[in-house]
Amino acid sequence: MGLSLETAERWVKRWECQQQRYAVDREERFTVIADVVEQVTGGRTARPLVADLGCGPGSLAARLARRLPGADIVAVDRDPVLLELARTHHADAARYVDTVIGEEGWTAALGLDRPLDAAVSTTALHYLGLDALRRTYRELAAVLRPGGVLVNGDHFPQDAPALAGICGDVGRRRAERQRVFAHEDWTSWWTAAAGDPELADLLAERRLRQAADAPAGAARLSLSAHVRLLRQSGFAQAGAVWQYGDSYVVVAVR
Repeated sequence: MGLSLETAERWVKRWECQQQRYAVDREERFTVIADVVEQVTGGRTARPLVADLGCGPGSLAARLARRLPGADIVAVDRDPVLLELARTHHADAARYVDTVIGEEGWTAALGLDRPLDAAVSTTALHYLGLDALRRTYRELAAVLRPGGVLVNGDHFPQDAPALAGICGDVGRRRAERQRVFAHEDWTSWWTAAAGDPELADLLAERRLRQAADAPAGAARLSLSAHVRLLRQSGFAQAGAVWQYGDSYVVVAVR
């Protein structure tokens, strides 16, 4: 049995608040990502095709759907709890796909009927190990149209340790001014969710998947390292278009 809309709305609302702790100027980052996609796709096609990688409960997909109502959005995640929240609360925003980003041949699961105009992600790809990240970049380059873009919003450390410390502090001060640390954190959200009987089966499936997943070790690469890897993977150009502290929006052009 699926989730009730009321339950999904409640947990997505709490998720939105909780996530503000972890992304500096989260809403502005979403807006910049949508700006880029709109600029790249505007006037080119009435039905741009966009993939949202690591979509969670549909936060970015829903915003893109509002900005680009004619777009076909394919939203991808592996977490059964978050996917079901997205399917219930943002049912019309996207077609949701349950697959593991970065696994060999993972793009086949997307069921694409034409090349992507854009692939977007926010605070998700940093979980990938180096081999999976390289494969993800390479396979995205293969399914994007020429001139299509990968738009990734995430935190990237600076190469220089002194600058890394300064950027981190700038971001923390911004977060403090916005009072986002008053919101519950990641652990508190999941602990509270564990007490909701409607989520019990989904949480059990989540635990099974986590137990089966082999730890890969996240690739904590700097911005410059990501740019090099993107160029090596088939993207013609790559660089940051927005930054606040160590939070960036990086665009790679196929």
